Formats: sequence, C-alpha cells, structure tokens
Amino acid sequence: MSSCPFEDLKVRGFIYQNTSEDAIKKLLSEEKVYYYVGFDPTGDSLHVGHLLPVMAMRRLQQAGHVPIVMVGGATGQIGDPSGKSEARVILSKEVVAHNAECIRKQLSRFISEDNAIFVNNAEWFNDMLYLDFLRDIGSKFSVNKMLTAESVKMRLETGLSFLEFNYMILQAYDFYMLNKKFGCKLEMGGQDQWGNIVAGTELVRRLSQQEVHGITMPLLINSSTGQKFGKSVGGAVWLDKNKTSVFDYYQFWRNTDDADVQKLMLYFTALPVDEIRNICSASINRAKEILAFEATALAHSGEEAAKAYLAAGAKFGFSDKENKIPTSSAIAKINTDEAVIDDLPTYELTLPAEGIWFPKLMAEAGLCKSNGEARRLIQGGGAYLNDQRISDPDFTAKAADFPNGSAIVKAGKKNIKRIVLK
Repeated sequence: MSSCPFEDLKVRGFIYQNTSEDAIKKLLSEEKVYYYVGFDPTGDSLHVGHLLPVMAMRRLQQAGHVPIVMVGGATGQIGDPSGKSEARVILSKEVVAHNAECIRKQLSRFISEDNAIFVNNAEWFNDMLYLDFLRDIGSKFSVNKMLTAESVKMRLETGLSFLEFNYMILQAYDFYMLNKKFGCKLEMGGQDQWGNIVAGTELVRRLSQQEVHGITMPLLINSSTGQKFGKSVGGAVWLDKNKTSVFDYYQFWRNTDDADVQKLMLYFTALPVDEIRNICSASINRAKEILAFEATALAHSGEEAAKAYLAAGAKFGFSDKENKIPTSSAIAKINTDEAVIDDLPTYELTLPAEGIWFPKLMAEAGLCKSNGEARRLIQGGGAYLNDQRISDPDFTAKAADFPNGSAIVKAGKKNIKRIVLK
C-alpha cells in the first residue's frame, strides 16, 4: 500500500474539496479503505468528461484500497440536478437497466474486477416503501439546509421538481447503505457533487455514528474554448467506439490545448510526475502523442492505441520518430516504420532519371495550384516529404526518396497524398 495515497492524488491535481484532509490522509495511510463513486446510467456509454473520478478510483485501487463502483439503476430514473440547468429526460426502467450494464462493462477496463465491488442501487431502492423511507430517512434532513446546496440553488431560478429535490437524499442513502453493507468510508465525485456527498457523510454519522469522508475533483475546462472537458466539434467524446471511433478518440487527446497537456497527463496517465514535467518541457507535441496513446490504451487497448498512433503519425507526422525524448510509455516500443495510410489519395508518377523538382511534383500531384504556390509553401515551412520538412525550394526528389516505390508528400498538416512510382 502506498505510504500516502492522498498526497499522490493531491500532487496530480485530483483534490478540489475534502471533508478533512488530515483524517483522510490518516485513513488512507493506515487502513484498507472501501470507497465509492456513483455513476447514473443516463446513457449507454460514458464520455471522457466522466473519467476524472474514475482515474482517481484507479489510483487508489493500485495503492491497495478497494473501489465500490456503484451504478445508479434507481437514481438514474430520477436524474441528478447537479450542474444541470433543466430537468433530465426521465428514462424507463428497462432503458436504465440496459445502460447500467453497458457502463459496468466500460468501467471494468479502468477498474480491476479482482479487487473491486460492483453494485447497483436498485438493489435497495426498488422494493423500498415510500412511507418508511420518509419516516426513517427523510426525517433526518433539513429542507432549509438542502436549499443552501449549490446544485439546488442554481435550479431554483429555472425550476426544480420535487422529484429532483429528492435526489440529494437518495444519494446520501447510498452512502449509508454502502457503509452498512461493505464498511465504505469514502465517497468521491466531481465538484458539483459536494452538497450530495456532505449530505451522505452527515446521514451516516447520524444513523451509524461513524465518521466517513468525501473528496471532490475539479471541474475540467478546456483552456482555449472554455467548454467542459470531453466535448469536440461533433459533440461528446464517448468511450464506446461505435459512438466515437478509436482514431477520433486518440485525436481528441492528441489535439489537446497546449496549456492543458501537463495537467491532463497527470490525470490520465500513470507516468511519474517528474517524467511528465520533463516530457512537456522537452516537446509539447511529443507530450500530446504520449497523452493520446496512454489514454487510448486505457479506454480501448494497447494494440488499438498503437494503431491509432501509427495512423495519425502517417497522416500528420511523428513528433519524436527516433524516440530521442526519454519516456516509460509503451509508445517508445512502437516501430514507426510500420505506419501506413490505407485511405490516402494516390498520385502515380513517372519519375525522370534526374528526379523531379519538388514544387513541380506538388503542383502535378494537386497539392498546390501552381509551382509558384508550392515554392511559397516550401519557403514558409509547410512542405514535407516522408515527414521531413523540405525547406529548399530548389530541392529535387530522386528515386532514393521513394523507398519501396512510394512516398508521402504533405502540403501543410492535412493536405496529404501518397506518390506512387509507375
């Protein structure tokens, strides 16, 4: 067990709020702690915006503690008002049950099932009698205090149904039940869950006379767009590869804003802190590649991540093809010579014995409108032959530049063609 798992989370930026830093440090350092994160199955897939608490769970599990992954088969029928400006669409029990199973399967990629508990809160809510719950649990909550919660205050302006108002009580009861059944002493969630988590710690204290704790993680915001993390031009970036392809998933991480790379590497990779800092200092683009590879390997597989890395590198180039920047990531073991692009447009070339003037080649291949435009592109640093920048406008491409009878020529980052010798 790690000497201080709380400090590990803190150094990596996971901690936003907590009920008692000293008490949580002591708890995690001295005991095998059962802890939980809840996931409401409002859809049949999680997206990357859900992943921060998952990564925190993963790190605590690797430190020797036991995660309880709780899927909200019951609370998912209501919908958490936290962070929402309007009520969620109410889903049928059948849809919620289907979504819950899909999410469980996704989470098992991040959380080892060998040392974890997977539960569904429908187990204790579905057969509960309403009057019994009101008398035994509802009586322990102050409406005045509930109204001070940020998740409630925000929605009072736009309208909060009585159904949603009950959500805090239900989530608090989850903590009580998990404490009762498994001895759970810690709940984790996003920063918008603070009110719900504190309500749970207080309920456990009142009903069981036990001290339990809560941790929240910061809300992730894209530095350039101001959007919540996990959004792309096409919408949410899903863990389900049928909703977001593995390549698009990789590219989402690869296109991270420069200002966010180190922070996201600390969150979403297992690389040591000092190594992350060194990589980011050496090459921000190499850091992006490693981030994308590691995040994709975790969500899908190392094999799928390698394919995406090679495909992206073949299209857009590799930032550290010769692995000059030290890293413990498995990305360093991938042979970039295997990178091929199957879907590139192709231009067939009859190569003269003396070679071909590169601006002419670019114009003939349709990468530039004219030789003059190609010259200007070369002078501006935007022309590449087999991932090598061509800076001399008088450069002549010869047979040796076409290994195995073909070459990749790029005009900018995204205008690419494979040149094949006839």
